[in-house]
Amino acid sequence: MIKKILFLMSLCSIVLYPMFSVAVPGYDDEEYEEDYDDLSFDGFATIDDSEDADVNVNSVFLSHDEDPVDVKHFDIAGAMLGMDYNEIYNLFFSRNSLYAPRARNSVVYTVNKEWKYNLDYECRQNNVFVPEKLEKCIHSLAKSRGLLYVSEIHVERTFTGETIDVYFTSNATDNLVWKIVYTNDADKTEGSTEKFENIREKKILAFWQGVIDKYGMPNSGDDKWISSENAYDPMMQAYYGQLVLTDNGLNTTDSSLNIQQARENFQAKPYAF
Repeated sequence: MIKKILFLMSLCSIVLYPMFSVAVPGYDDEEYEEDYDDLSFDGFATIDDSEDADVNVNSVFLSHDEDPVDVKHFDIAGAMLGMDYNEIYNLFFSRNSLYAPRARNSVVYTVNKEWKYNLDYECRQNNVFVPEKLEKCIHSLAKSRGLLYVSEIHVERTFTGETIDVYFTSNATDNLVWKIVYTNDADKTEGSTEKFENIREKKILAFWQGVIDKYGMPNSGDDKWISSENAYDPMMQAYYGQLVLTDNGLNTTDSSLNIQQARENFQAKPYAF
């Protein structure tokens, strides 16, 4: 389908501030039952479990006679890889933004799973076992140690059916944007008749024309823009009604650092032997 679209084009001459600063984790002999009120976001934000980082990527290759492109400086509605939370917040949460926070939980905070397991163990060693209190203990410790960070921001333009989802690394790598997903309704139809399929193809054609006008032709197959033939370097892939900007290298580095630092700072019992 993408090849068909590109062929048709050629025929037509169409050518909240990470809340907590980075801290050195370590044992802190403090009261575990802290006030939890400041972690209640009233639907504007939420705390969610982190997912396993997918550090496996597929190989990428430059098309014949194509050169690398500077994908790191590609933007989607002004958002770029490597931006920090403040920059993204100022971009999308200002009055002049074309996008607005989605209705609920537009900001997602996370504690990396490796650290969450550490804090879970530490809280239980201090006799906190009730699930609700255990969760409060984990989040309170994560907050005080700089381990709770903004992991996602979600904004939308409801009248055009567009959404942007921004994903951040942890504080171990300065809480930077490593993935941006833009989605629109170009691939959606109101029915399955010839009329609606015709409209769908025209919407996709218009979307792809806009993509090529902004970023140029793909340099890796029909749908990828790559910085190099190293799949861990910044790249962008286009789908029907969607663009995905990723820096897999930054995400992988962040995952590795969290694993290493969580192991080094695990609060083991003081075994004597």
